[in-house]
Amino acid sequence: MAGANTEFELRGVNHLALVCRDMKATVDFYQGVLGMPLIKTIELPMGWGQHFFFDCGGGDALAFFWFPDAPEPVPGVSAPKDLPDRGELVSAIGSMNHVAFDVPPERIEEYRDRLVAKGIDVGVVLNHDDSEFGVARDVHDGVFVRSIYFKDPDGVLVEFAAWRRRPGGLPGDVRHEPKTAADRTGPPAT
Repeated sequence: MAGANTEFELRGVNHLALVCRDMKATVDFYQGVLGMPLIKTIELPMGWGQHFFFDCGGGDALAFFWFPDAPEPVPGVSAPKDLPDRGELVSAIGSMNHVAFDVPPERIEEYRDRLVAKGIDVGVVLNHDDSEFGVARDVHDGVFVRSIYFKDPDGVLVEFAAWRRRPGGLPGDVRHEPKTAADRTGPPAT
């Protein structure tokens, strides 16, 4: 099997931990809007805050910390300023750019409509391919994933991604040389 891990038996994502401003608003969004069951809640010791876990499918969890003294986010630094189909994708080194949930390919348009009906600002369905800009207007054989993007109450960029074919199986799926810190055009590291 291409890409099999021979070092460690990794079985997927246990959980991804993010930080929220308002745990109730976070529960209302992830459980109430997206339907993810709340599976574990923790009050942190010494008044440090809370840590809640949601089942996001496939045995994986999405977790949130609430800290009473957490600093405010900086859009464009800690997260992209807007949705990718609106021209925003960049976030800072060390930030979490977005979290993507796998959804059935035949339901991507339905899920977009359902989110819009719930009052969520959702981008257009993107057909990701290997073209110059990485997105095609129409679905064709080269489209490997279709997705939609939206934000949670804290500005976390969320994606519903629907594989049309799993990557790693075709020649050219892995063909680019990795860039180094010397290739950066942004401010130098401090």
